[in-house]
Amino acid sequence: MYGRRLATIEEIIALVSPDSEEELSTLETWADDHEIPVHTVEVGDDIDEVYTPEREYLGVTLGGDGTYLEGVRQFSPRQVPILGINAGTLAFLASISPDDLTDALDETLRGGATVDHRQQLHVEGNGVDCTGINDVMIEHEPPENPVDRKITELEVFADGEFVGEYEGSGLAVSTPTGSTGVSLSAGGPVHYPMNNSSLQIVPLHTHRMGIRPLIVDANTTIEVVSEGPANLLVDGGRAQTRLEEGDTITIKGADTSALVVNTSYDDDFFTSISEKLGWSVREDRHDQGDTVRAVETTEAEDVVRRAKQVAEDASKAAGEALRELHGQTESVEYKSDKSDIVTEADYKADNIITTVIENEFPTHGIRSEESDEKVGTSEYTWLIDPLDGTGNFAHGNPNYSISIGLLEDEEPVMGVVYAPETDEMFTAIEGEGAMLDGLPISTTDRTSLDECMLLSGYDPNGTFLSHCYQETRGVRSIGSAALNLCFLAAGSADAVWEFDTYPWDVAAGVVIAREAGATLTNADGEQYDPIAAHETRNELVGSNGPVHEDLLRHLDDEQELQAPKQSSAD
Repeated sequence: MYGRRLATIEEIIALVSPDSEEELSTLETWADDHEIPVHTVEVGDDIDEVYTPEREYLGVTLGGDGTYLEGVRQFSPRQVPILGINAGTLAFLASISPDDLTDALDETLRGGATVDHRQQLHVEGNGVDCTGINDVMIEHEPPENPVDRKITELEVFADGEFVGEYEGSGLAVSTPTGSTGVSLSAGGPVHYPMNNSSLQIVPLHTHRMGIRPLIVDANTTIEVVSEGPANLLVDGGRAQTRLEEGDTITIKGADTSALVVNTSYDDDFFTSISEKLGWSVREDRHDQGDTVRAVETTEAEDVVRRAKQVAEDASKAAGEALRELHGQTESVEYKSDKSDIVTEADYKADNIITTVIENEFPTHGIRSEESDEKVGTSEYTWLIDPLDGTGNFAHGNPNYSISIGLLEDEEPVMGVVYAPETDEMFTAIEGEGAMLDGLPISTTDRTSLDECMLLSGYDPNGTFLSHCYQETRGVRSIGSAALNLCFLAAGSADAVWEFDTYPWDVAAGVVIAREAGATLTNADGEQYDPIAAHETRNELVGSNGPVHEDLLRHLDDEQELQAPKQSSAD
C-alpha cells in the first residue's frame, strides 16, 4: 500500500489490550472530531465481525509488542496498514508514544506517513501451518533429567542444497523484523527491517565449529529436518508444535507482507534498539549521532517542483487501487458488473488524487473528469483524469493511465502520467525536459513518413487509418490519449492524431511531449491549445517535428477528398 492512499482512510479498527483504556479514549475522541468510525476489538477476538473488504481501513494497535503481533496476524492477510501505539514497556514494533497518538494520526490522514512492507515468513510442517513476522525457533526438548544431554541436531537445506548440520541449542529463522530478537542474543546480525526482503538462519549456542549465520533471499525455501525431538515456536509461541525424529519443517517468505505505517513520530530504529538494549555510550546521552542531517528547504519552496512530487505520489497511490480492481474485470461475466467496477475504479482513484492535492495545496483549483470542479484562490489549477482508457480497463487491457497536469495562469507547466500496469512514470516541468522513470526522453529524428509509425485516437469514420496506413509503417490505436502523447515523447511513435480531446486527458501529456521536443498543433497547423473551450471539437496533431508538415498535408488532402462525399450525402 502506498502512503498517500492513507489520506482516504474511511474507518479504523483498533485492537486493544486490557490496559489501554486511556489510549482508546484519546483515539475515539480524535476519530469523533474527524468523523471516522472506530471499531474496537479486544486482543483475542477476531476482527471479521467489523471488517468489510470494500472499505479503506487503518488498523491501530494499543498495547505492547504482543498486541502488535496479534494485529499483524489479523491485519496483514487483509492488507490493512498497521499503526502501532506503544502502551507497553519494552516494545520494538509498536514504536509511537501514546503522547504522540493524535499527531501521528493527523499526519497519517494527511497522507504524510509512509507504508513499510515488512517481510513475513510462512511455516509449514508437522502440526504447524502459519505465518509470522518475527522468527521461527527450533530448540531442544528439555530432558526429564536436568543433567541429561541438552543438544538438538538439525539438518538445514536452502532450495534443496544442503547447508549443514546444526548441533546445539537449536536455531532461529528470522525475518529482518525479528533480527533484534533471540537471534541477536545468539550472535546473529541486526537487519534494518524497512522494505528488506530476506530471511536469516542463526544457530543457537552451537556446539560445532564453522556454523555461522546465513542470509538468504526471502524466496528461498528453507527445510529443517529434525534428527530428534525438538520444540518449534513461531513469534514467541503464538504457534508451536513438537517435532519428532525425521520431521521436516519448511520455511519461506510469506506471500503477503505486513503493512507498517511509519510517521515522523516513530522512534528511529537504531536509536530505539541502542537505548532499549542499553547500548548507549553514556547513560546521559541519546545515541543519535553528532552530525545533524537536515533536508535543506526554503520557506518559498518551488511550488511546481513540489507539485510534481505530490502528483507522482498521488498517481502511485491511485495506481495501486486501480491495479487491485483491474484484476477483477476479466473474471466478471456481465457487462453491468464490469461497469460497476470501472465506476468504483474511477471514484477510488479520483478520491485518492484529489484528497492528496487538497491536503497539500488547499488554495489550488482542481478540475477532474470524475468530480465537481473546485475553484481555488491561487493562480494554480490541477487537471486530472484518474483513469484514461476506461474501455481498456473494463476489458482487462493494460493500456490505461493516470493523467495529472498543473496549470499556472491557465498555462500547462507540469505533467505526470503514470501507467499502473507497467509501473512507468512519465514526468515533465516546463523548461526542464521530459523524463521516464527519472531518465531523460526525447522524440525521434525521422524525416520521412514512410519510415514512421503513427498512433491514432478515436477515429469515428476510420479515415485517418485508411489514408495514413499505406503512407507509413503502420497506425496503432492504444486507447489512452495521455499514453499516446507519452509514447510520442519517448520515441515509441513518431506522430499522433486525436479526433477530439479534453483538457484533463491531455494537459499532462502535452507538457511531457513538448518538453521531449514534440510539435503539437491542430489540423490547420495552428498551435494546439489543450484547454480550449469545447465550442467545436479540439483536434490534435502531434509529431517529432521533422515530419509535421508532411503529416498536415496528408490530413489536408484527406479532408478535401472527404468533402465532396459529405456534400453529396447531404
